Amino acid sequence: MNTIKLVTLFMLMFFSSNLLAYGSSSSSKKACKKPEMSQFTPAHLAVVAPQSEFSFKASALTNPESIQVDVKKQAVEVIIKQQGNAYLITGTLPAELQDTYARVNINATGTNGCKGSDGWLLKIESSQP
Repeated sequence: MNTIKLVTLFMLMFFSSNLLAYGSSSSSKKACKKPEMSQFTPAHLAVVAPQSEFSFKASALTNPESIQVDVKKQAVEVIIKQQGNAYLITGTLPAELQDTYARVNINATGTNGCKGSDGWLLKIESSQP
């Protein structure tokens, strides 16, 4: 009878230690800090002309070579300048976009490898009166 109790005790100890191994894994993982974008110009939902210039800032955590900008799925070339501990990004809206709403869509990767995205919506009016 003592052998059965001893075997049962060992089995319970074995299974309980395995269950503890499946605890929360969030404490062992590092949090992913995404690059942040701010100071969107012109402002969200502003009315602009075709080929208007736009700008925004990206945090110092952003890898500047990874910044990609598109407007209504059209890639836009941007100029990236370091400004203090952040980056100032400027670009120009495509000339073809007129009488439409268009999202300036931003994708970037942080220096830590985390991916981030942001953007804002503009109303582009026709250049003709």
